[in-house]
Amino acid sequence: MRELRRYTISVAAELVNVHQQTLRHYERLGLVEPLRGKGEIRYYSPYDIERILQIRRLVEELGVNLAGVEVILNMRDQMERMRREHSEALERMGAEHETERHRLKEIIKRLQGSQEAEVSVEL
Repeated sequence: MRELRRYTISVAAELVNVHQQTLRHYERLGLVEPLRGKGEIRYYSPYDIERILQIRRLVEELGVNLAGVEVILNMRDQMERMRREHSEALERMGAEHETERHRLKEIIKRLQGSQEAEVSVEL
């Protein structure tokens, strides 16, 4: 979910200490996707700001070129999607397990009840 707080390109550039042209370049390359408002004004979310900071770290500290940054960020995004899907699948399986467990307990109760009824009829 994208957060509600937004920054214009001038504020975003100041927050991450880069030129506005750098942010436009990152957008052209598909590295960030700020929302567009009226008049095509770019609005950067805290998620976008964090992503830009990641790009800067990869480029400046690790010497990764922008093509490499794109690959790394895409892999990171894919891993996050997979983590979420895995987590959702585990939750679903847990719920299904609990439902099945409850169903089997009810069957056992009914069977035990019918056995007790048979025993009392025989006496």
